[in-house]
Parts: sequence; structure tokens; C-alpha cells
Amino acid sequence: MTPNITSAATGDDHDAKFNRGYIFAIALTAALGGLMFGYDWVVIGGAEFFYEKYFHLSGALQIGWAMSSALIGALVGTLFAGILSDRFGRKPLLLVSGLLFVVTSIGTGLAPSFLFFVVNRLLGGVAIGIASNLSPLYIAEIAPAGMRGRLVSVNQLTIAIGVMLAQIVNWLIAQPTPPGMAIAQIPLDCWNVQIAWRWMFGVTAVPAAIFFAAMFFVPESPRWLAKKGRSEKSLEVLEKIGGRAYAARSVRDIEATLVDEIDKVDLRELLTPKMLKILLLGVVLAVFQQWCGINIIFQYGSRIFADAGYAMSGILFSIVITGVVGVVMTFVAIATVDRWGRRGLMLSGAAGLTLIYLATGWAYHESMKGLVPVILVVAAIACYCCTLAPITWVILSEIFPNRIRGGAMSVSVMALWLGNFLLSQTFPVMYEKFGLANCFWVYAAICGAGFLFIWFKLPETKGKTLEQIERELVD
Repeated sequence: MTPNITSAATGDDHDAKFNRGYIFAIALTAALGGLMFGYDWVVIGGAEFFYEKYFHLSGALQIGWAMSSALIGALVGTLFAGILSDRFGRKPLLLVSGLLFVVTSIGTGLAPSFLFFVVNRLLGGVAIGIASNLSPLYIAEIAPAGMRGRLVSVNQLTIAIGVMLAQIVNWLIAQPTPPGMAIAQIPLDCWNVQIAWRWMFGVTAVPAAIFFAAMFFVPESPRWLAKKGRSEKSLEVLEKIGGRAYAARSVRDIEATLVDEIDKVDLRELLTPKMLKILLLGVVLAVFQQWCGINIIFQYGSRIFADAGYAMSGILFSIVITGVVGVVMTFVAIATVDRWGRRGLMLSGAAGLTLIYLATGWAYHESMKGLVPVILVVAAIACYCCTLAPITWVILSEIFPNRIRGGAMSVSVMALWLGNFLLSQTFPVMYEKFGLANCFWVYAAICGAGFLFIWFKLPETKGKTLEQIERELVD
């Protein structure tokens, strides 16, 4: 098959002839890490009531720990991903992530005790942390400037597809409960409690094995290769991407940002005033993406839809709807991110979620049942998935300098997972003490504050090379 070679007209790439087929293939392979991140992170939501009953979990803190233990693993994985990927490369760490996904998926499904369950969720979280850090970073480092937003957004698309697949698998595996049976009345010896939740986790090993195998066939990041002084190998990768002239120009530009920095990684540079300003921007945006509250729908959707009056089968189907909407709206982000820019989409997402959460809180405050709260929840998912979800990852993959990108990305993504952990751990307590309506109103206030931060602090990075962005933000 003849590769699809086209020219670009963005940034410094106006005369390059891009091999779009090759670029998309390696980006999609790396983005399978996003699919695993989404699948493994959300599969627990459909299994929640079943493993809780099997392990006899009780109390908000214990339930929250079962849900959020993977997030502690993600923090650890993110920390080591940044440090080790700057030293050994992006590709080896993504391979480690794929292997961990395979092993822990099987281990969680076979868990004989709650301790074994949590240990495997923690190790699976390490895989999530590595993939969430390095998949978008790797894609950004191989992508031409004019395609970078769309290609990094493909990582979010695979996350959304992973979320949707997990929700569909959960729905298909779980046997419907009798009409009118409350969740608390589900018998301990039924299929869902004894077997179904194990298969929900276990089948994750199939896409994990595909991701692990496929990563053997992608090249190392050309920007990492240049940073390690391996310019000839970097040229070879970039030439496959955009031709000889593009490769030579790109390597010169990369090396210009790495003067006296070849093979050196000094994370203390993150604390210098110029770098600290950029790092704080990344950290705040990462935490905001989590504290905007959308992940309580993915992780605690069963409780949210139960409060809307749905039985178990209706709950799982409603959760599937949110996954399908997430995938569809991510295509909107891919189509608009390199046209409308990052800043406008982030502002739209923060403003949209503020209004939707205000309305959702009112619906639950008024004890509305049926379609109205479900429509509002789905609207929140739609808004998030075409704005904050993909665009935050695009921005995080762009704003940090070449020489310390891995470490800086690691700090930001650690902050993201810490934010996710706090959100997951505090929601059951907030839900128990204050009710669902007040939870949504708290998240509305956070989204309003996020809108103001983005308005005053976030610059536009659309259509610029990573080296241009570095010069504008650092110099």
C-alpha cells in the first residue's frame, strides 16, 4: 500500500512532505496506552456493587479506598515514568506499562481476598500512571506542529473508547437483576457477585496484550534521541515522518534548545522562576481537569443513576450511554483543536460545566427521577469530552522544555492523579454527609474558578512547534 504523503502549511513545516500513514500508525499505537488507561480506570465502576458485596465492604472510607487505590499506584507510576523515561527513553517505559496491564488485569480478576484485590489495583495504577504520562508525551514528540493537537487528542479518543468498551463489557457480562430489586437486595451467591466482576477485570488483559505487542514496532521519540546525543538516529526517525529537509531542520531546532544539555537531566531547573511559572500552569490545569468533578460520573455512575431512580440493568445501560457520548464528542475535539485553538476550548469547557452542574444539582435537589438528571449528566460528559478532557493533555504535552519535558510532565500528571485520588476518596463522604445536589454545586464552583484561571493565565499554543512554544514561554 502506498503511504499517504501530503504537505503541511503550519508552523515551520510549510515545505515538508509528511507520511501521514506512518505518523498516524505510530501515534495510534502509543495511544493504545490511553485506551488501557481509560479501560482499566473505569471498569471498576460497573463492578463496584458486586465486589463490595463479595468482599463485605462497608463504610465510605473502605469503599473509597477500593475505588481509589489504583490512583495511588498511578501517582507512583507517574513519578517513575518521568524520571526513568528521561533516562532510558519513552518506548521502554510504555512496554513496561503494557506488561503491567496484562499481569494485573488477570490478578485482579482472580483475587481471592480484598488485600490481593487492592495490591493488583495498586500495581495496575502504576501502569495507568506510566501510560497517562508517556502516551501523550510520546505523541507530541513525534507529531509535526500542525498535526500535534489532533494527534495528541487521538490519545484522548482512545481513552474515551477504553471507557466505553469497559462500560459495554460490564453491561454485557452482568446478568440483569429482577425488576424492582434494590441493589442492597442482590443475593451474595448470584452470578454478578461471585463471577461477573472477575470477568470484568480479567478481559482487560486482551487489549493490554495487544498494546504490549504493538509497542515493539514503534520507534523511540526523536526528541529524546536528540537529547541523548543520538542525532543520526533522530534524523532517521524524523526523515520517515517528514522527509530529509524536515528532519535536518527539526534536529537543528531541537539541538538549539539543548545547548550544553545533551544527556543531562537536572530536575532542580523546575524550581527556577521561569520554569516554576510554567510548571504551576501545568499543575493547576491537571488538577482542574480532575476537580471539575466529571470523574465521579465515571467512577460512581452506579450511585448517581441509582439516585435518579434506575435499577441495576438501567444503571449499567445509562453508564454505557455516557461512554458512547464521550467517544462521539472526542471526535469534535479532534476536529476543532487545531482550528479553534486550545484556550477557547478550555474556556468553553469550564463555562459549560459550571452551568450544567448548577442545573444538575438543582435536579437532584428537587428529587427528579428518570430522564432529566440523566440528560444533564450526559450533557456534562459531552461538554467535558470535547474540551477539558483532550485539550488538557494536549497542553501538558506542549508547554514544557525539551530538556526536562519528561520530569515536568511527570510532576503535572502526578498532580492530576493526586487530584483524582482526592476526588474519588472524598466523594463517598461528601455524598453521605451533604447529598448529591450539594456535590454538584461544589464542582460548579470549582469550574467557575477554573474558568477565571484559564482566562488570565493560559496562552494559545496552536500551530507552533514545541521549540517555538519553549522559546516563547521560557525566554
